[in-house]
Amino acid sequence: MGCPREERLALERHMLSPRASFAEQSKGRERAEPECEIRTCYQRDVDRITHSKTFRRLKHKTQVFLQPEGDHYRTRLTHTLEVARIGRTVARGLKLNEDLAEAIALGHDLGHTPFGHAGERALNEMLAEEGGFEHNRQSLRVVEKLELDGRGLNLTHEVRNGILCHTGNLLADTLEGNIIRIADRIAYINHDVDDAIRAGIFRETDIPAEITCAFGGKHGERINALILDLINESEKCGVISFSPNAAFVFDSFYDFMWGSVYKNMKAKSEERKVLGILEGIFRYYCNTPDELSDDYRRIANRDGIKRAVSDYISGMTDKYAIHTYEKLYVPVAWQVR
Repeated sequence: MGCPREERLALERHMLSPRASFAEQSKGRERAEPECEIRTCYQRDVDRITHSKTFRRLKHKTQVFLQPEGDHYRTRLTHTLEVARIGRTVARGLKLNEDLAEAIALGHDLGHTPFGHAGERALNEMLAEEGGFEHNRQSLRVVEKLELDGRGLNLTHEVRNGILCHTGNLLADTLEGNIIRIADRIAYINHDVDDAIRAGIFRETDIPAEITCAFGGKHGERINALILDLINESEKCGVISFSPNAAFVFDSFYDFMWGSVYKNMKAKSEERKVLGILEGIFRYYCNTPDELSDDYRRIANRDGIKRAVSDYISGMTDKYAIHTYEKLYVPVAWQVR
């Protein structure tokens, strides 16, 4: 057998844009490793993230709607997969590195809390004196310090940088990283529309006309229009961006979703309970660190008890957080015989 990795590297040199992130030019990993005969470094990162325990837990973490009744609402995992598909499509259209875009997308939300952004806000309040909590920084912490019993996944620099910069003020070092920054928004705004309609928050006909005129009236039409505009404009201007008109309407789209869903009392009525649940767990383990597992006690010795407890909580699924709270605070029923 030849070396499929070498063949893939040759294909990248032949097929990708000079602006792409070539696997053979990666800045590498923090710990040097022998190369795989079959996969490029970015393909290995895709596999490492996909096979991680943290990735599997995303299937039981909230995207927007807490504890929804029904099988078709998005979870943090399905959101991640949608971002990866959009990211690969845009990267392909621009002749950039699809494998790098996919790896960043699959890892971008690994550090997200249970209960979605409500959980993130709760942990940020509890860690105010420790520098706060942001899910992008926590995602980087997961792949660098928490996965594989503290060894981390030893991902490439470009993937780690893209994970950190998928949100916030810093742009990624690579065009592929900046694709995922926008693919994330395309995915969540559009699938949140779909879920909001399913939940009866609003009807498709309630979407403002300027949005449907610009992007279409159906889920697939909107995503397709946004992807095409992003590819065409990015190809022209050399940076990853929408055209000015699409960017303006997309911002209006976000404003519509902010008022209709993200701040909607019906959609968010249960979120007030999240702070109590997570605060209760946080306070308990900060006061009784000996009840943490050995892994988290080691983290506490290195980074402090509050950061260790936040690592534990942020890794929980919604159901596990509720179960933990009940175990700690809800009396167990018993019978007299």
